[in-house]
Amino acid sequence: MPFDMRAFAAELCRHQSTAGEEAAAAAFVAERLADLGFETYAWDADPAVLADHPSFPDDLDAAAVDGRRSVAGVLELGSAGDDGGASDGDDAPPESAAADPVPTLVLNGHLDVVPAEAAEWSSDPFEPVWRDASERNADPAAADEGGDTLTARGAADMKCGLAACVAAAVDVRDGVADGAVDLPPSGLRLVVEAVAGEEDGGYGAATAALANPYPFERDAAIVAEPTELRPVVACEGSLMARIEIDGRSAHAATRWRGEDVLPRFEAVREAFADLETERGESVSHPLYGSFAVPWPVVCGRVEAGSWASTVPATLEAEFRIGVAPGETVAEVEAAFRERLDDVVDADPWLRDHPPRFERFSVQFEPAEVAVDEPVVEAVRAGLVATGLPDVEPRGATYGADSRHFVAAGIPAVLFGPGTIDEAHYPDETIAWEEVVRARDAIAAAAGRFARDYAA
Repeated sequence: MPFDMRAFAAELCRHQSTAGEEAAAAAFVAERLADLGFETYAWDADPAVLADHPSFPDDLDAAAVDGRRSVAGVLELGSAGDDGGASDGDDAPPESAAADPVPTLVLNGHLDVVPAEAAEWSSDPFEPVWRDASERNADPAAADEGGDTLTARGAADMKCGLAACVAAAVDVRDGVADGAVDLPPSGLRLVVEAVAGEEDGGYGAATAALANPYPFERDAAIVAEPTELRPVVACEGSLMARIEIDGRSAHAATRWRGEDVLPRFEAVREAFADLETERGESVSHPLYGSFAVPWPVVCGRVEAGSWASTVPATLEAEFRIGVAPGETVAEVEAAFRERLDDVVDADPWLRDHPPRFERFSVQFEPAEVAVDEPVVEAVRAGLVATGLPDVEPRGATYGADSRHFVAAGIPAVLFGPGTIDEAHYPDETIAWEEVVRARDAIAAAAGRFARDYAA
């Protein structure tokens, strides 16, 4: 069956696969993979498994995990397709995960998307719109099905990347069949994954890393996040931390009788901003020198007080704190706790009423692979083979599911179409030519990886 990448990407973008709503999109992908001749697999995020993972809280809410389905399709190519990976004929012993001669490459994308504020969009976020690049803000009624950009929630992050992975796998299979792709005698196994819950910390990828859903091991992965067709080998981590400060309420007319939490919070926020600046100068990494703020600290939510004419006596704020590759979340948490202690020591009220500073939600450990890792070199070779420039790998100030592969001993590189600037953005748009180029480069990288693995 021929694969229409445009139609697949557009239909996938129609699925409103926000957190907890991935099941329909997973079913669509699984059905299409089966139609294309992939052997399909499926798994659900497992709270019992994730509770043992350092990224997730020990008391992970099972309701938040329920129904978070991930799916995958597998192609066995070359000798792998002839006999399931055994190279000595029908009498060979069954393949074992511990001694698998077949190079196995995962092409990974996530199904979930962040919510879209429809009022900020020029069209329905979940009704894909094709336009010419010069008409991005044009009336949706003037859309052109042959347009060279696609606008929809998830177009860049990262349903078109997933579409490129499916198409690349099909292209490699077709190339092997017609002799255009030369595989080593061991063959190649390609796994196309569509996982749930990446935006929430990687429910699907982490479950697969800890409880392998396949009867074989995985040797490397390409995660098709929007990287502008550049390999990304280092991803920043993040500490998600909540601070609670107690004051004392009083009538606004006699505010001097109260203890206002807001100046105390401002002192904390200023101290954390100073530490962000200090860390930017003292924590170095060769791939992060170009970032104005390599390890960002953002207070994304603040809630204080109870009434306009009452001195605010309670405050809760939530921070996202960057963690550099080579650091751990625990180390960075300790540094910010120490800086908070300095603020507390300088304030008599806080000394007697110390703030509470605790992790919440999911933590992102940083991840990094060597620039000479075979899968990284395969991606760079794929760029060259398809006429794209060979570019030096770089780092990213965001986290991704690659960290779950790396933690499981599976080297992973980010590489895909689109830009992170479009992710989570109104009128999220991707240039279709980049998707086509990503498809070609990933296909070329897969063949190169198989040959390098055999060598």
